[in-house]
Amino acid sequence: MFQAAVQRAHPARCLPPHLPATPPPGNGRIIVLGAGKASAAMAVATEQFYRERGLSDRLTGFVTTRHGYGLPTDLIEVVEAGHPVPDAASQAAAERALSLAQEAGPNDIVLVLLSGGASALWAAPAEGITLEAKQALTKELLKSGARIHELNCVRKHLSRIKGGKLAAAAYPARLLTLAISDVPGDDPATIGSGPTTGDPTTLADARTVLSRYGISPPPSISAALQNPDNETPKPGADVLANSEYRLVAAPKASLEAAAEIARANGYRVELLGDALEGEAREVAEQHAALAREWLAKGERVAILSGGELTVTVRGSGSGGPNQEYALSLVESLGGTPGIAALAADTDGADGGAGNPDDPAGAIVLPDTQARALACNLKAATFLANNDSTTYFRELGDLVVSGPTQTNVNDFRAILIDP
Repeated sequence: MFQAAVQRAHPARCLPPHLPATPPPGNGRIIVLGAGKASAAMAVATEQFYRERGLSDRLTGFVTTRHGYGLPTDLIEVVEAGHPVPDAASQAAAERALSLAQEAGPNDIVLVLLSGGASALWAAPAEGITLEAKQALTKELLKSGARIHELNCVRKHLSRIKGGKLAAAAYPARLLTLAISDVPGDDPATIGSGPTTGDPTTLADARTVLSRYGISPPPSISAALQNPDNETPKPGADVLANSEYRLVAAPKASLEAAAEIARANGYRVELLGDALEGEAREVAEQHAALAREWLAKGERVAILSGGELTVTVRGSGSGGPNQEYALSLVESLGGTPGIAALAADTDGADGGAGNPDDPAGAIVLPDTQARALACNLKAATFLANNDSTTYFRELGDLVVSGPTQTNVNDFRAILIDP
């Protein structure tokens, strides 16, 4: 089911139907600017599409993906940068994207290929802010358990590329964004921090986020969040008049792909939605209770859900929201027979150290707790230290997929077999 969910959103499948088949007028160029964990595969699909139509000579540009996620290309350069914390390569990529957008002429089309991860992969700090200050703030927000829309609200107001500012740089050239959604609700203003869409949030909203999580920023950040020059273009702004936005893949379709497999194997499907948010361990407790209810009814059921859970880090271990969710399931289910689960990030990396071989998630089986206790591994102890990766690694129950070349957020499946 996890593989089906990933494949439904792979760029080779979802992107070509949305690429403009008609060449730009005159000698107009197709200027490709992309960022995100799916951007390398999006570049490959774009190259193939235009090569087949004899338009290779019109293509120019580059995409930015996470370190270790690159793919070989011929026409569209692929560069790698830092995620989830931006690095110097992220800053260089953002500056280059802004420069190319500003160079677009009246006959050109700026084709923006966007997917989850773009917020970190394109980092153009606002005036007066260093990359190091943005890195430190990003780490604080991630550790605090801030939700993705809150994190991106702050990022947009400390950036020269996010929150519609890339589209503003390209104006008045035509701009088309093709995006793979990795956020609850599929809001274009949140995907990749919305570099090509109007931003309904404000500087005041960004300040409120920091206050909500008890984050006291350095003076440079505080000053930037008070500076009206850092406000973002709002929906309907003139500089967005020539910008078009299309979603090419979203979590809902990927969950449905998994549901088709579950139904074909005799399970009743309960879809909890593709936009779940909240603390990973608390959501797992709720889902464990729901699974027990279905088990008591004696039905074969597949409980599927997506969205983006968070972890408030209090320990010093390693892990991610999907692994912490799985570990909390182990603790909550207590070895209940007839219930198994998988929780994984569809991009192939759940938290981790930013390496391509980081685990995507973990599986939970009816005998997980018994095997763990035989090795003196107590779920509650590892939960307290936010050390889900170590727990599941010791059991051999990590999901390690490597880069999937897409990103439609978390995937969770609980199977009930009475």
